[in-house]
Amino acid sequence: MQGESRTGARSGSAVVFPGMGASSFADVGRFMVANPFARRRAAIAGEVLGYSLIDRYRDSEHDYTEAAQVAFLANCLALAEWAEAELGMAPQLCAGPSFGGKTAAVYAGCLPFSEAVLMTARLARCQEEYFASEHSDVVTLSLVRTPRAGLDEVLGELDERNEWYDMACYIDDDFHMVSLREAALDGFMGRVRALGGMSLYTMRPPLHSAAFGALRRKAEDEVLGGLSFADPLLPVVSDHDGTLLSTGEEVRTLLLDGIVRPLRWPTVVDTLLRRGVGTVHVAGPDSLFGRVRRTTAHFEVVRVNPWLALQPRRQAAVRAGGDGR
Repeated sequence: MQGESRTGARSGSAVVFPGMGASSFADVGRFMVANPFARRRAAIAGEVLGYSLIDRYRDSEHDYTEAAQVAFLANCLALAEWAEAELGMAPQLCAGPSFGGKTAAVYAGCLPFSEAVLMTARLARCQEEYFASEHSDVVTLSLVRTPRAGLDEVLGELDERNEWYDMACYIDDDFHMVSLREAALDGFMGRVRALGGMSLYTMRPPLHSAAFGALRRKAEDEVLGGLSFADPLLPVVSDHDGTLLSTGEEVRTLLLDGIVRPLRWPTVVDTLLRRGVGTVHVAGPDSLFGRVRRTTAHFEVVRVNPWLALQPRRQAAVRAGGDGR
């Protein structure tokens, strides 16, 4: 059987909270108003922030506003609650690549949801202030169908021209994210296309670079330094090197280091495999971590997304055992 060959004797389970991709209100609005777990999370967030999260998110001018980021946090946690109640999800480990680290911190018991809402909103403002004056010419590209050897060749050419770049994410063997200056964008993408690669999207502001050390210090001084992180109730897998985090201070450092260290998804996968995980629930709107070959080749993946949670219970259970859309 395909599932048996993929998971072997691994019977453990993990929950993964995805990084935040572009997710508009049109994509998740019905879930936020129809699902009781999502309604409760949105109501709590609104009380903390002093405005209606649903209304503010619906009126957002772009995909990464403060309200959009808080809504993503709330929706991922609501989907995890729904999966526990309706699918029997009971993970032994959790991981949260990139933005998902905030969600993992709440789910693992390191931060109360209300504090995480404030943290997320304040970090969004902190980031907006920083990039309004710093690195305004830097973007992050997602590159698919681009094997590492070919990418290294193109990056070597940037080195020869003393063009700045930084690796932001290692997702799969042929899927990476690279930050560089806009002035070098056309030439860089021309070389990537010549190798058969392409960019799915361009992120602004950029993310995950050692060049953003001042932003890390600002985030620590203005936001995370004043928060108390409890030790996690279940281990959190670092998306930087795959280590298992067991103290609150390690989780705080994970969130801060996410500003300056690249995401390495293969190291997360390797750790889950070593820990006997056979099933991964990806809780949140996700078009990446639950779909790339590095994940699907090794695990039974349950995509716990708003579309699945809006299905009738019996149909949702059947879908969860299939593709989950």
